[in-house]
Amino acid sequence: MAHRSPEQHEARRLLMQWIFGSRATEVLVTALRLNLPGLLGDGEADVADLARSCDVPAAQLNRLMRALASLGLCTEPAPGRYALTEAGALLRDEHPESLGDFARFHTSPVALEPWSRLESSLRTGRTAFDEHFGVPLYAYFADKPELTATFNSAMSQESNKVAAELPVSYDFGRYGTVMDVGGGDGTLLTSILRRHEGVRGVVFESAEGAAQAAGTVKAAGLEGRCSVATGDFFRSVPAGADLYVIKSVIHNWDDERAATILRNCREAMPEHGRLIVVDVVLPETVPAASSDAPEINPYIKDLQMQILVSGKERTRADFESLCATAGLRVTDVLPLPAYTGFSIVEAVRA
Repeated sequence: MAHRSPEQHEARRLLMQWIFGSRATEVLVTALRLNLPGLLGDGEADVADLARSCDVPAAQLNRLMRALASLGLCTEPAPGRYALTEAGALLRDEHPESLGDFARFHTSPVALEPWSRLESSLRTGRTAFDEHFGVPLYAYFADKPELTATFNSAMSQESNKVAAELPVSYDFGRYGTVMDVGGGDGTLLTSILRRHEGVRGVVFESAEGAAQAAGTVKAAGLEGRCSVATGDFFRSVPAGADLYVIKSVIHNWDDERAATILRNCREAMPEHGRLIVVDVVLPETVPAASSDAPEINPYIKDLQMQILVSGKERTRADFESLCATAGLRVTDVLPLPAYTGFSIVEAVRA
C-alpha cells in the first residue's frame, strides 16, 4: 500500500469523525443522565467519588470519563481525577449560559429517532416526526409537561445568543413600539427594551406561551413598557406597532403557511412600518469550512426542520420570493455575528 499523504490522513480522520459521531453523542447523553457535569461542578473530582455518586463501578466510569476528556468536555490533570473544560461547564444547569436542556432535548429519543426516516421524508416530503410518532411535534408535547418544559428551556437557551447580539446590531431606537410575533417567553423583546429605553414593546404569543412571557416581562421590571397579547398568527396579527419582529418562526413552516404569517404582519403594519425576520439565511452556495462558522451547521439544521416540523431554512432569494408573495419587499439582509448563524431580513410593504 502506498504511503498516505497528510491530506489523505486528514480526509480519513474527517470521515471517521462523522462515522463515529453518534457514538460520541451517546457518551454525552450518558454523562448527562449520570449528572456528571453537576457532580464535577467547578472543581476537580476523583473518579472513585464520582462512581459512588453515580452507582457505577469506578473502573467502568473511568472509561467514560476518559472518553469525555477525549471529546474536550473535561480534562484529566492527574490519573483518575477530572475537571470540566469550558465547553463541558456549559452542560451544568447552574452555568449562566447553560446549554444543559438544549443538549438534553436534542439528544433525546424524541429528537433523534425521527432521523431514521430521513430518506423517506426526502422522498415523500412528509414530516418524519409525524410519520414516526403519529402526531405533529407540538401535539405530541400536549400531555407531556416535563418534555415541554425541557423543550421550552432548550429553545430559550439557544435564543440567548441572539438576544445578546440583536439589540446592539440593529437600530431599534428609531421605533416607538416593537412587536415580537411568536415571541415565546419574551426573552428577546425584553433584551431589546432594556437596551433601548425609549421603546415600548408587545409580545404576541399563543395563550399557552403568553403566561411565560408575562413572567419574563415582570422579572425584567418592564411591565410599564411591555405588554403581552395573545392570539394565532395564522388568523391575524395585532396592529399598533412600528416594527414587527419574527425570530425563529418562519423556518418552522412551509412556504404557504410562512407566507400567511408574513401577510398577516403586512396587514397589521402601518405604511411607514417595517418587518424584520431574524433567522438563518443560507448562502447561495455552501461555503468552505472556516473558523468563524456558525455554532450549529445550518444545513443540518435545515434537514432538522424537515424532520421535525416540515419547515426549512432559506436563502436570500427564497426570502425575497416569500415576502413578495405576502406583499412585502426585502430592503436589506444584515448578518449578525457569524457564530450565531442568524441574519436580519428587513422588509417593508411592497
